[in-house]
Order: sequence, then C-alpha cells, then structure tokens
Amino acid sequence: MTIVQRKVKTGDYETYFHEGGSENKEAVILIHGSGPGANAKANWQLVLEDYEKDFHVVAPDLVGFGETDHPEVYPENGVQWMSMRIKQILDLMDALNIEKANLVGNSLGGVVSMYLNMQAPERFNKIVLMGAGVLLKEPTPELMKLSNFHLDPSKENLRNLLSWFVYDIDKMKDFVEQVVEARFEMFQRPEIFRSYRENFTKSSLTEMLIPQTALERMENEFLLIHGYYDRFVPLQSSLYALDHLPNAELRVFKKCGHWAMIEQREEFLNATKHFFTKDKTQV
Repeated sequence: MTIVQRKVKTGDYETYFHEGGSENKEAVILIHGSGPGANAKANWQLVLEDYEKDFHVVAPDLVGFGETDHPEVYPENGVQWMSMRIKQILDLMDALNIEKANLVGNSLGGVVSMYLNMQAPERFNKIVLMGAGVLLKEPTPELMKLSNFHLDPSKENLRNLLSWFVYDIDKMKDFVEQVVEARFEMFQRPEIFRSYRENFTKSSLTEMLIPQTALERMENEFLLIHGYYDRFVPLQSSLYALDHLPNAELRVFKKCGHWAMIEQREEFLNATKHFFTKDKTQV
C-alpha cells in the first residue's frame, strides 16, 4: 500500500490530492486548514498511511492552496470562496466515484465540512471536526497574525506563527522547523501568495458562521476534537457545537494546541478510527 498524488478535473480546474486505500469500501476525506503555505500534506502527512490501512483516504488541496489550480478570476468575498470549495469537494467525490464519505476537517476544513453537510447531507456519513471555528466571530490575536501574514511574509514571522500552533514547542521544534521550510518555500510562489492575499483580504469570519438552526438539524454523528491550549480557535467553539449538534461527542486533549493530528497523533488516530468503526464492531 502506498499514498499517491494526482490531479483530476473538478469543474473548470484540476484538484491535486493525496490518495490511498482505494480498494477499501469506506471513504474518508481529510480537509486541511488555512495559513501561509497550507496544504493537505502539511496537515495530514503523519496520518495518511494509517488511514489507508482501513479506508479509501482522500486529502485534497483546497482551491486557493497548494498544488490545486489557482483561480484566474478570484471570488469577491468569503461566501464565494466557500461555495467554490464546497463544489470542489463534491466534484472530486463524483470524479472518484465516491457516493458517500466520512469527513475529517481541521480548522477551516472543519467549517468547509459543515457547509458540505448543509448543502448535501446525503453525501456524508460521520464527521470529525478538529479545532473548527464554528463559533468564531472575532479573531484571536494568533489568528489575526495568520490572517495578516502576507503583509510581512518573512521566515521568522512564519516560524513564530507556526510555533503557536503547538502546546509543547520544545518537543515539536524539529517538526515545526521542517514545516516552516516547506510552507515558506510554497508561499513564495506568486499564485499561492496572490490566492492567500485575495482570500484573507476579502473574507470575514462572520461570513462563515454556521446558523444555530442548521446545527440543530444535522442528523449525522459528530466527533469534536479540540486541543485545550488551542490559541487559534478557542475550545468554546467546540463546546458551542456540542450544545447544538444532536448527535455529538467531544474529546479534549489537554497537552495540545491547534494540531491534534500532529501533537497527539496516536490519540487522534485511536479516537477517529474508533468513531468511524464503532457501530460496525457491535454484535
């Protein structure tokens, strides 16, 4: 088994994605978060091979990020960016003949997952939200620095920014440095810089809020995962989702920041795999 990378046509452009375990019956789509140089590999590189053992795993670069084709004409606001990403994922599922999938969404990817479920609930089964900004109306200072990174995009600023994603920077220093190098190199590409600037100067958090009524009517099973020391999306966001989603459970990882799938990798994998398979193992 091996993870492969390829592109397929999604609408008027091509989406780049990582894929493995295509022989497995059940699909899991991993949707990455935002930030300078963000992409599917940066978010999911430590868990892709583990998911591949049991699932048809697909991890795309969202439009506006990474190796997916970048827009020639940019969306005018955050609502249009979101609509573009919803269509991208649904088109990708159609291209790969995935009728129904589980979702794992990190940060922005969690919000995209919720909008996908609002628009096409029949296409999705169980959903994991990790550090998802369901309740965010105003940015934290850390998130504000992320949003304004394009104003002074230095490697030192990126190193600071990504160090705030983790709880234990001493333990994670080597990994963070590796990600800094890869993501800063990617951010130097003109099309990626332009997409980042367009996205963050023409979008607002309030444009992405999930209506309470929509949450209360979602029948899917949800697993909410949140790092206790998440400085980008406060724990209150997942607590709000827990209050209003009818079928939800919450796992809080104490010694963890915004990257649970990296900083608490084993716990993250155990929790999500059990969530996806628990009903199937009961007699």
